[in-house]
Parts: sequence; C-alpha cells; structure tokens
Amino acid sequence: MSSSSRICAAVRSAVTRSTIFNNAAIRPIRAQTLTRPALAPFRMFTTRAPDTSPAEPVIQHRRPHVTFSDDEWRQRLTPEEFVVLRRGGTEPPGTGEYVKHTADGVYHCTGCDAPLYKSTTKFDSGCGWPAFYDAVPGAVTRREDRSHGMMRVEIRCSSCDGHLGHVFHGEGFPTPTDDRHCVNSVCLSFTPAKSTPK
Repeated sequence: MSSSSRICAAVRSAVTRSTIFNNAAIRPIRAQTLTRPALAPFRMFTTRAPDTSPAEPVIQHRRPHVTFSDDEWRQRLTPEEFVVLRRGGTEPPGTGEYVKHTADGVYHCTGCDAPLYKSTTKFDSGCGWPAFYDAVPGAVTRREDRSHGMMRVEIRCSSCDGHLGHVFHGEGFPTPTDDRHCVNSVCLSFTPAKSTPK
C-alpha cells in the first residue's frame, strides 16, 4: 500500500470514529439553501496565481480578516458548513459536491467568499475529497495539527480563518508542487470561468 493510500485510510478511519459525526452527521452538501447576509465592504488587492499567463485575469482577495461571533456564523452557514469550517470537522469521503467536479473556474471559501483555488490546480488524487496542488497566493494558512494521533498540516482560509482540510507533501503525484491540498467540499463554492472578474 502506498503512503498516500495509508494516509487516506487513516483519515477515513479517524472520521468514522469521530464523535463529531456520531452526534451531527454530515450529509451531502447543498441540501439547504441559505440567504447569506452581505459582507461589509473590504479593501481589495490583487494577486496572480503562478500558473497563469500575463493575459489571464487576476484574482481579487478580500481584506482585512472576516470575523463573526459563533452565533453570527451559525446564521450565515448551514449546520454542516459550521461543523467543518468553524469546528474543524471533516465530511465523509466521497460525499462532497466537488470531489469529481471538473469545470473551469475558481473555488471560493463558503464562509467569506475569498478565492482559494483555481480549477487548473485541481487533480484527481483518489482520496475521496477535492484535491489541489496549489492555492491562490496568500489565500491559505498552514498550521500544525496533531489530532487523531497523527501529525498533519491543517489548511485554513487566510481571510476568515475557516478550516478547509489538510495539505500533504511528497506523495509522488505528478504535479508541479507534489503537494495535495485535501479540501472539504462543504468549505467551497464555485464560480464558473465565464463569471470570473476581468
């Protein structure tokens, strides 16, 4: 069994044992539609992902950090989104909306709408969650995570500090970075390429 398969198997086992899902099962995403309150205006700055050509539109980031109380987050998010984004939960493998998603565009944070990943960095890792080999520059923050008896690197939205998933390095995937950003679908919303800012 490859190191990637062992890691995926360990994470699946940890998710199955987790009391988070014994008490509040994560269902397939988008079963509930919310009317989200509009975010307050933010100063904008732009960056360009490393794989883009000079002619491709830049991606805009929201700053400063988006901060809400737990009660406010519960009003903005579905119960599933709140458990994952604000409590560090994990959706069951193979259930997310974007696992097999292949359309061109940009994946945004469900919590604050900050752009996180371009579709050009998405690849099929076979692990049961959406995988990306790189994030939009500055969009993701990394933290050490020692939960479930494992040493992993957690990734969080740099704009609202929402939990996204974990990043793994050196698994041998044929990508430019040899990184696998393993992201929960519930943390993502998608904007098709034809709708991206120009």
